[in-house]
Amino acid sequence: MAHAINIEELIRGRTVESERLEYKKGWNPQDVMHTICAFANDINNWGGGYVIIGVEEHKGQPVLPIAGLDPSSIDRIQGELIDVCKQIQPDYHPITQPYVIDGKHILVLYVPAGDVRPYSAPKGLGEKGMQNRFQYLRKGSRTVRASGDDIRRLISLAARVPFDDRIQRDASLQDLNLGLIRDFLQEIGSNLAEECLSMPFADLCRLMHIVKGPDEALIPVNAGLLLFHPNPHKFFDRAWIEVVLHKDENGTEFKEQIFKGPLQTQIRDTFRYINHMIITERIEKVDGHIGSDRYYNFPKKAVAEALSNAVYHKSYEMRSPIKVKIW
Repeated sequence: MAHAINIEELIRGRTVESERLEYKKGWNPQDVMHTICAFANDINNWGGGYVIIGVEEHKGQPVLPIAGLDPSSIDRIQGELIDVCKQIQPDYHPITQPYVIDGKHILVLYVPAGDVRPYSAPKGLGEKGMQNRFQYLRKGSRTVRASGDDIRRLISLAARVPFDDRIQRDASLQDLNLGLIRDFLQEIGSNLAEECLSMPFADLCRLMHIVKGPDEALIPVNAGLLLFHPNPHKFFDRAWIEVVLHKDENGTEFKEQIFKGPLQTQIRDTFRYINHMIITERIEKVDGHIGSDRYYNFPKKAVAEALSNAVYHKSYEMRSPIKVKIW
């Protein structure tokens, strides 16, 4: 079953922060077990992480071209992984999927944050190592043992489920829109964009971690509704973007535009508006040179990044809109 992410972009670290990625040239069961435990503990509430087996790492970056795994070893590794994960307590298993990238075989483990933190794993897989257990976590791009303060923090996190992962009891499975989900998967280049048409909708939502509960009573989580409901503000008061264009320095004259819809749509529509109404280009000819220099009053890339950060890093527990003020 494909992951809901573009794997080639993931490998190159373009879609996920480096702290959430672990590259392994080969199969090292003990190191992988500790990293899975660390991502499951998710002390920073990043949403877990990914372990990519078959890609060498150098100073935190993937070594390209991909080294790859022996294709005949994939089934064996997946079998051993099941046994290795049985050593993690409470019970935890990542989502695994083999891929072929540039003709090379790799194994990708998606390790979402666990629901029953803190998790622990034995120091080693040998008889002596199994006698001692530790909690593991991520510090930057490294997997380390948790200290006393870290353990207390993990215990406190266990009592509070992140807002994005909480179920929305006023919603049902029917509030999630398949068209929006597929558009999202196509946009990020996930193989799941095609597979989703031939699988039960409930299975798709489970795979994407946007629902929780038993089969007969699946309930969307907040993140799913923010991304895949046509009008998230139905569940999250004023979950939209307000762009205010001030026409004087005093702020007495202004024009306001409101952008609603799924979060990714809000970002796209807001940027399109700012690009069309606000961003201007100035072209200057340089004496003695062929061509010209181009300048913008606001750099487009910075504006797009600022919008994305504002939307995706906002706490939607706070019932207030995102406000973009322009003078």
